[in-house]
Amino acid sequence: MLSGDCIDTEMIFFPAIDLKDGKCVRLFQGDMEKETVFNEEPPGQAQVFADAGADWLHVVDLNGAVDGYKVNERAVKKILENNNLMVQLGGGIRHRGAVDFWLERGVKRVVLGTAAVKNPDFVKQACIDHPGHVAVGIDAKEGIVKIEGWTESSGIKTLDVARRFEDSGAAAIIYTDIARDGAMKGPNIEATMELANAVSLPVIASGGVSSMADLEALKAAGENKLQGVIIGRALYEETIDPAAVVKLMESQGFGGTKTAKC
Repeated sequence: MLSGDCIDTEMIFFPAIDLKDGKCVRLFQGDMEKETVFNEEPPGQAQVFADAGADWLHVVDLNGAVDGYKVNERAVKKILENNNLMVQLGGGIRHRGAVDFWLERGVKRVVLGTAAVKNPDFVKQACIDHPGHVAVGIDAKEGIVKIEGWTESSGIKTLDVARRFEDSGAAAIIYTDIARDGAMKGPNIEATMELANAVSLPVIASGGVSSMADLEALKAAGENKLQGVIIGRALYEETIDPAAVVKLMESQGFGGTKTAKC
């Protein structure tokens, strides 16, 4: 599923760090006014996940997603400098300079969301120029893609956006159900699998995973279909132990955190 100089095998566990004002936070359904600060030192939080056995980290610059440019640059750089995790980064990456900036500094994969709606040609070219290192972020509510840090509706259906990039060489589509994100109500497996079955690109599930039972259900539905799963609030609320996720993936065929290397 990964391309370029990344070797793919199975599904990947992406623990998530969302950055707001330099701190590690979680939002409720993407609302910037409904934040909970979990760690004021993001590099330390990243190390917790690394110590648990994760190899990848999903990072979002929340301020950047709303403002349209990198805001939490310092925090991201500290994460990159202080551990060996492979970082997947999104939020405010809207032009070629930003893509090159982060890849040159050690980010393994950038995520382009708003740009995928507003400037799809740029995203396609970025995928061509950086094979295996560009993912398309699709954040949707009730089947409609939202952009600008989830503050605006694009008016476009999820599948219509996804199909734009079928032949782009994108590393993956990261699909987030906004209504489930941070709500601890379980993932929208039906919508996730509907997308995964409709496109040839690999899909990463995001939003709502709150228990090991949720992971089991996602595995049963998505094995051999999904590239991975992003987990956020459940790790911070400690309803899921990151080490247990690693063990589950390695022992029950849900993939391994040590199988995708760049």
